[in-house]
Amino acid sequence: MSHGPGLVRTTCSSGSAPGAGAGAGQLGASSSEGLLDPVYPRTHAALLKVAQMVSLLIAFICVRNSVWTSYSAYSYFEVVTICNLIMILAFYLVHLFRLYRVLTCISWPLSELLHYLIGTLLLLIASIVAASKSYNQSRLVAGAIFGFLATFLCLASVWLSYKISCVTQSTDAAV
Repeated sequence: MSHGPGLVRTTCSSGSAPGAGAGAGQLGASSSEGLLDPVYPRTHAALLKVAQMVSLLIAFICVRNSVWTSYSAYSYFEVVTICNLIMILAFYLVHLFRLYRVLTCISWPLSELLHYLIGTLLLLIASIVAASKSYNQSRLVAGAIFGFLATFLCLASVWLSYKISCVTQSTDAAV
């Protein structure tokens, strides 16, 4: 017996400390009214973003400073790693400077989720291609390993930040 179309609910944790996050309680918060959020850099979400940026930077540097065997594979890897690095830095700065309060025309949780889903998939593909074309050259292997590490960290960020649950709605009328 089918219950009809289901309802998908998503919730997002902003990674902020309790009481200092993005929500309805911000209007009365007096200590966190400035431009810079002093609590955000110490949160798990911020530390995870920093770890992602560091691993992406190391992967980019390893591949950039090595002898390439396949130009198209490694140029793709470089483009994907540097674009992910720039986007993660942009979202880090959005949370750090509370730009989500000023730019309300953008759904920041949705845009960050879409970035992580698409960017993680592209990074996984780039890391697989880089690993398969490395031919046991140590710098290329290290770049691929850090690419896989960044992929894992991006997946962890999606897993910890976005709770997705599917709820089916009953279409039966209560009698």
